[in-house]
Amino acid sequence: MSSERGDPLSPEALRQRVLSRWENEGGAPGDGPRKTVPGEAHDEAPPMTSVEMAQLRIRLIAVENLVIALLADASDRQLELARAMASHLAEANGPYPLVIHAAAQMNDLIARAGP
Repeated sequence: MSSERGDPLSPEALRQRVLSRWENEGGAPGDGPRKTVPGEAHDEAPPMTSVEMAQLRIRLIAVENLVIALLADASDRQLELARAMASHLAEANGPYPLVIHAAAQMNDLIARAGP
């Protein structure tokens, strides 16, 4: 992969770019997380229906299994990077139980993909 100037990116530079995008809305490009000000009107998603929740669960199961399949064929270096991402997520975001649980789930997916 190359940068916008056409210079090839080192593996470390590429990793940092991916990590920075991960921290900004889960990898979505843009200006980073949307900040809200207390008392400021902002768009809120309407509550999900039971059908939408069921569809979300189905999609999550599909994505989880797809990730496991891709990790099963990953190189040792790629698995090492995936573990580093989980570790970075847990360390960079403080002692929040949901983030720590997400990092543990990432490590679980990696372990489930292994021999």
